[in-house]
Amino acid sequence: MNRQGLWNLQTWLTQAALSGKSEAALLDGFCQRALDVGFPIARGTIMIDTLHPVHEGRAFSWRSKAGRTYTDIFEYGPSSEGEVAVTWQRSPLFYLRESGKSLFRVRFHAGDTSDSPTIVRLREEGMSEVAAMITRFPRSGAIGEMDALYAYWATDQPHGFDDAQVNAIADMMPMLALAIKCVSLARIAGTLVETYLGRDPGRRVLKGLIRRGVAEKINAVLWYSDLRSFTSITDHAVPEQIIPLLNDYAEQVIPAIYNCGGDVLKLIGDGILAIFHATEADEPCGRAISAYEAVQERVARLNERRGRDGLPTTQVYVGLHVGEVFYGNIGSDERLDFTVVGPAVNEVARIAAMCRSVERNILVSQAFGNATSSESCRLVSVGRYALRGVERPQELFTLDPFFDGIPRHERPAG
Repeated sequence: MNRQGLWNLQTWLTQAALSGKSEAALLDGFCQRALDVGFPIARGTIMIDTLHPVHEGRAFSWRSKAGRTYTDIFEYGPSSEGEVAVTWQRSPLFYLRESGKSLFRVRFHAGDTSDSPTIVRLREEGMSEVAAMITRFPRSGAIGEMDALYAYWATDQPHGFDDAQVNAIADMMPMLALAIKCVSLARIAGTLVETYLGRDPGRRVLKGLIRRGVAEKINAVLWYSDLRSFTSITDHAVPEQIIPLLNDYAEQVIPAIYNCGGDVLKLIGDGILAIFHATEADEPCGRAISAYEAVQERVARLNERRGRDGLPTTQVYVGLHVGEVFYGNIGSDERLDFTVVGPAVNEVARIAAMCRSVERNILVSQAFGNATSSESCRLVSVGRYALRGVERPQELFTLDPFFDGIPRHERPAG
């Protein structure tokens, strides 16, 4: 392994990380260039923990076969329970983490054995040696559980790696770890802002729209949903059931909104505020109705499951409105919220609240009805109502449960 080749590899790693290449691209580029300078890698795997509501971390696997290279990506859940925990605790990487060491070699060609499922699988694939490595981050540089980069390097050469090759790759590990960490931190930032702010607000914040008072006036379809009889449920349910109940129903509402092109802005107890962006309002109105119908189907299936398990069930009711709102940063220098404000936001919450009084699962405003042509034939009036905090009574509409797809003006008489 020549010095110039190693220097070129370091230079490439630096430039690739600065340009924002993905972790998979970094691993692929690293392995191919390592091959070029004489390091006989046949398999390479790197793992790094992350901050994510579901996944503990991400792993990237590279392999070379018959002159071609392949890179796979997978995300793993908690390594502290179940079969995953057993596999992790039998791995050389776990040994390195617990022992404080940074290198562990398994030389199959020299008679070494291992009960680690990962190492056994590599041997079955024809590898002659596996070098496990860990690069620790200083405590001050750890983010959550992201405190190290783990790696496996395997070769199928008959006599494995030589010491110089292993030492050279070990010397390169801190730079590879730095590059992977930089890219992973950018990914974490995106995950966190989109998880806690919503997808569109998160993207806007990452683009630099974080100045206090910067807001855009937009015309949007507004969604506000709540859970029916939630207060009564909380009064009678076991306290430990409340958070799982909220999560179960949010898991039905939020994906339905996202799948129909909406953005969830706030979770307010059992309530959800969302918007569907509008330039021409008709199309987002249709998407909002589609999201509502998807929610009803998903909730019906959820209630069947919860009912079988003897858990409390409820329904989701929805208010829809169209209006002009300010969309942007509101708050203080120390704490900002990216949200929508304006009279229309108050109105959609009041419209949703009327669902309880008129015993409907969806109510929409006159403005919503006027803005949509594709859905207007499905709407039927439920009367005019005075909404708390709204100056004038409004006529509200719901979906016709008997709508057969034929507009009323086209139906035969009688």
